[in-house]
Amino acid sequence: MRMASDTKTESNRKLQHLLCQQYVLLDGGSATEMVRIGCKNIDDDPLWSARLLKTNPEAVKQVHKNFLLAGSEVLDTASYQASVQGFIDHLGVDQDTALSLIGQSVVLAREACTETGCDAVVAGCVGPYGAVLHDGSEYTGAYVEKITREELKTWHRPRVEALLSHGSDMLAVDTIPVQKEAEAIVELLSDYPDARAMVCFSCKAGGVTCHGERFSEAVRSVVQSDQVLAVGLNCTAPEHVSDLLESVQHLQLQKGVVIKPNSGEQWVPDKGWLPGTACDSLDKQLKSWVNRGATWIGGCCRVYPDDIARMKIELDRL
Repeated sequence: MRMASDTKTESNRKLQHLLCQQYVLLDGGSATEMVRIGCKNIDDDPLWSARLLKTNPEAVKQVHKNFLLAGSEVLDTASYQASVQGFIDHLGVDQDTALSLIGQSVVLAREACTETGCDAVVAGCVGPYGAVLHDGSEYTGAYVEKITREELKTWHRPRVEALLSHGSDMLAVDTIPVQKEAEAIVELLSDYPDARAMVCFSCKAGGVTCHGERFSEAVRSVVQSDQVLAVGLNCTAPEHVSDLLESVQHLQLQKGVVIKPNSGEQWVPDKGWLPGTACDSLDKQLKSWVNRGATWIGGCCRVYPDDIARMKIELDRL
């Protein structure tokens, strides 16, 4: 399935503009921003922020606007925890409606750009299989032992098609805890030759993904694809970012190097957000990360528009 030619041309223009920049400012944690503006009951929801695509689309759009006004040049759509089966099970909709809701995430991000006058890139967010299991395995990748590469491709395909067919400029393959799943998604992209993506792994101490593969090997495994424009990490504690960046310097990456750390806090079911290791705010660490090769920069959970605005100030200084 190819995008309409006019949409494809416009997407290519915006992506080429990004690729010509020294740094790209991404957005932050959309779901936690939704909570901040008043959507209080999503943290323990099996659909997380994706439920609001049906129940409160204006809140989704407002969050995108908040990040755009802070300076974000790329918006991740609110489809991280969206899936056809998840919407069928938890919203009681049919398959066609589920696919339409996933596509609606692109429409809302595009409307936010239009209404703010911002020429941002809309990246259709593709979260890991473990996110929809709602059992914490998205933070470990444990599910990968029970599912084949082909099954992963089959499972991800409907969401990828819905995001691309609704005109996302690129895909944001986010918070992938295991190398095998990232490889499967990149293989899937070859069926959509016009598609482009950034691929981000969730990682932990020791220079490894959350499942335990070497981060450098995970990066190497996907960065060779011409469809991958940028690669890096997200939803990873700030204290680990410098070591992870250093671990891939020998690869001499010629593509965007993405960092979207979280606030350093940890989400624990039934308890909420618990304090993490004390560290400087992200903008104060930005120069160190840039010196280690980061070029596409933003945040994840509990990184708010004000944080992105401060990061923009620091990037402008650099």
